[in-house]
Amino acid sequence: MPRKATQPSLADEHAAPGGAAAVDRALSVLAAFRAGDGELPLAELAARTRLYKSTVLRLLASLEHGGLVRRSASGHYALGAEVARLHAIYAASFALQDLVLPVLRELAARTRESAAYHVAQGGHRLCLYRVDSPQPIRDHIRAGDLLPLDRGAGGRVLSAYAGADDAIARQVRREQVIVLEGDRMPELSGISAPVFGADGALAGAVTLTMPTARLVREQAADVLAAARTLTRALGGVVPAQQRGDTA
Repeated sequence: MPRKATQPSLADEHAAPGGAAAVDRALSVLAAFRAGDGELPLAELAARTRLYKSTVLRLLASLEHGGLVRRSASGHYALGAEVARLHAIYAASFALQDLVLPVLRELAARTRESAAYHVAQGGHRLCLYRVDSPQPIRDHIRAGDLLPLDRGAGGRVLSAYAGADDAIARQVRREQVIVLEGDRMPELSGISAPVFGADGALAGAVTLTMPTARLVREQAADVLAAARTLTRALGGVVPAQQRGDTA
């Protein structure tokens, strides 16, 4: 008889209702690979999934047969070429706006302020997408406008992951959200949080802007949640806080 595990595996804890246990376990093995991992030994995969080595080994045999993992000469395991093929199909199956705009619309509806998605463009930041506040008094930046990279909440977030090392950049990397009052223009304020891609690198910034008189600092939680939602939608990975970024 198979031994009974002393603690539930990750697959057991997150089993799909009505799903197949073997598939849940195989998916947990794939999910054990993290950003920065190259090859992992069997023991590490067993530890991360909380499955017996013998179970992981059987799952790896099936995953290797399907090209989802590969075994190196050292006997360790890495993700296989089939993962890259599936990612290419996934990436081609949507337009970025189909992911970004629903997140911005929800953020704007929740806060009643203007929500935008910024990316770095040379020495500036580009407002790639924007959803306006329903309130008549607001800033009038439009999608396609170029803004400073060194001022404003969105610019500060992009700069923080492009080598800036001032106090604001360190705070952005430490807290992964920033609230700035009148940084670009005295009458305007903003809240911004980074969005990350699959490799953990910065993809862009979700930014909420409002007249300074309407700034609600607690909306930082909404902006951070929106950025995390978009990171997940992009298949991204949120990097750990940079320990050297102390106040």
